[in-house]
Amino acid sequence: MVEMGFASKAITSFPKTSGMDLSGRVVAVADDVADVKVKDAVMVRLDPRKAQGSLSQYVIAEYNGYAVLPADFDLDLAAGAPTTALTAYQTIKPYVQAGAKVFINGGSGGAGTCGIQIAKALGCHVTTSCSTAKRELCERLGADEIIDYKAGDIVTQLKQKEITFDLIVDNVGSSLPDLYQESRHYLKPEGAFVLVGGSASLSSIKNVMKAKFTPSFLGGGKGKFITYITENNHDDLAQITKWLGEGVIKTIIDSTFEFEEALEAYKHLKKGSAGGKIIVHVASKA
Repeated sequence: MVEMGFASKAITSFPKTSGMDLSGRVVAVADDVADVKVKDAVMVRLDPRKAQGSLSQYVIAEYNGYAVLPADFDLDLAAGAPTTALTAYQTIKPYVQAGAKVFINGGSGGAGTCGIQIAKALGCHVTTSCSTAKRELCERLGADEIIDYKAGDIVTQLKQKEITFDLIVDNVGSSLPDLYQESRHYLKPEGAFVLVGGSASLSSIKNVMKAKFTPSFLGGGKGKFITYITENNHDDLAQITKWLGEGVIKTIIDSTFEFEEALEAYKHLKKGSAGGKIIVHVASKA
């Protein structure tokens, strides 16, 4: 967000500390807080529109941005979960029932790996797209069917499958507008198409507008088109921590860095090759 330049000033406050997700232990609570106490371990997602960030020794967590962790839960695994798991949960849970068929475009990224696990926890049949190299990971997480985007165009492969989906979650965004416009071939008329991925570039915005406003009689999609922004929610985070504690969903960690290596962690992130979450230890896990 900080690297969006001038546009970022309309979204967040400056000066800005980087980072949204964290885990840690409570050192103080407000008088009207009853569900958490000092020394509890918590998982936190900070509001990205505000100045405070997770690369800090202390933060103030709002009610909708935290959940208490199960006893002895690994703080690294918790730190990597909030945004990706919350995004996956909020883009899947409202639109499915047990037995629903879900397509997750981009199954090997953060939201995708969580999405596969959450959709399976909700009793869904899951098809996802990924590269050949990430196929084993997606299958291990529970995906029922894989579309290898290295093997050909995703839209063409979806048309060839005899599956009509109840929900499509697009974590990539670069496939628009075709993925949505052609969805009449593989998305139920009453189904939902949820866009998560994408950039703030002019071309991406144009593609979203084209997908959202082109009527079906002019070649547009027929299903409901939803542009999604992750919102903090206390109950949603509580459900996620419950699943984490039960082992229903697992955080995939790529690497860990110490606080003094935070710049190297960001350089690693920007390579775009991380196979999971990148964790920075601001302080000892003890």
